[in-house]
Amino acid sequence: MSGILLEVCVDDADGLKAAVEGGADRIELCSALALGGLTPSPGLMALAGPPPVPVYAMVRPRAGDFVYGPADLDAMRRDIDAVRAAGLAGVVLGASLADGRLDGQMLRKLTGHAAGLGLTLHRAFDLVPDFTEAIEISVDLGFERILTSGGAKTAPEAVDTLVRLTELAAGRISVMPGSGVTIDTIDVLLSRLAVTEVHSSCSVRESAQDPRLVAMGFVSGGRRRTDAATIKAMKARLDAVWTPGG
Repeated sequence: MSGILLEVCVDDADGLKAAVEGGADRIELCSALALGGLTPSPGLMALAGPPPVPVYAMVRPRAGDFVYGPADLDAMRRDIDAVRAAGLAGVVLGASLADGRLDGQMLRKLTGHAAGLGLTLHRAFDLVPDFTEAIEISVDLGFERILTSGGAKTAPEAVDTLVRLTELAAGRISVMPGSGVTIDTIDVLLSRLAVTEVHSSCSVRESAQDPRLVAMGFVSGGRRRTDAATIKAMKARLDAVWTPGG
């Protein structure tokens, strides 16, 4: 297996199947990837577990910001319970204060409730004003990795920042580049970054087949579909650049 793991984000049953068939090393299970990913339905979680590869479920109760109140906390705790009941490997969490800093108090409550599950900090990290502080909070809370674009819209735009984040992490926590990571952009990252895992949708765009779906607002003009062939191509590229001990 490649020394650089490929995590693939999916938001439906077909995407889940394609990720497994394509050889993803880990799956991030969501709903509504077009909104940045929300908590998947209990049905999709049940379909994913027990999985042939590790599956981490997004725990994000709504679209919009990551500033959560007591009602959001209650919903997220119940979602974590559903993840555990489905037999999934972990959760993907994040919470912010109004100024963009990580909400350490909220995250401590969530990570405590998720005890025994794997932990990924999601891209709420990209909004923080001080990356050094955010990394220290993440390490202290026991997160395994930070999913980040380096504070830019896409990871390839922020390679210098990602290099700095990797240095700040100093092996204590994985920095996993995500957003805009494709077979066409992966070399930009791998030429500079000593990373052990990357995050990608490995998707292809499809046009809506029925124009009535667009007219009624049920779908956008096109959708993205997880593609097994793209996953295999990305895996092959990661295998090609990785050398044992390098």
